[in-house]
Amino acid sequence: MLIVIGGLPATGKTTLSRLLATHLGAVHVRIDTIEQAIVRSGLARQPLGPAGYMVGYALAEEHLRQGLGVVAESVNPLAATRDAWQEVGAKAGVPVAEVEVVCSDREEHRHRVASRSIDIPDLRPPTWQEVVDREYEPWEREHIVVDTSGQTPEESLGGLLRSLDQGNFKIRNIG
Repeated sequence: MLIVIGGLPATGKTTLSRLLATHLGAVHVRIDTIEQAIVRSGLARQPLGPAGYMVGYALAEEHLRQGLGVVAESVNPLAATRDAWQEVGAKAGVPVAEVEVVCSDREEHRHRVASRSIDIPDLRPPTWQEVVDREYEPWEREHIVVDTSGQTPEESLGGLLRSLDQGNFKIRNIG
């Protein structure tokens, strides 16, 4: 299956995605990693536009066609990007679960933005103002929301796994 994780920077997407991918034995496709690799290649500069997402869609579809589960992680800020992930799942013939990760405590979120470490070489993290000002369309269809505020990553993972199970997604540990 394809599990699409989206949300603003510093809400806990990467931590949750890594935990979920490890738990499921799935591939973790991270758009930030793809985009920064394109920038390091010298072929483009930030902002890249759709390039990173296009590579991510192709990689996810290939992995899914090989029978692997995929956790695709990105800000996923627009209906168009969300629709494209749905199309990837449809082309590969797998169910798609959409997950929005939020941090409802504004001060906690601001602290995360200011204090987080970046594990991708040369990636400049956004400032709090850039996070607040970022274009981010509301989700118009049913999806899972995980609020990481005041929770450990493991608690957030547990809640996500329960939500996926309740949504009749056949979650199985394939690792």
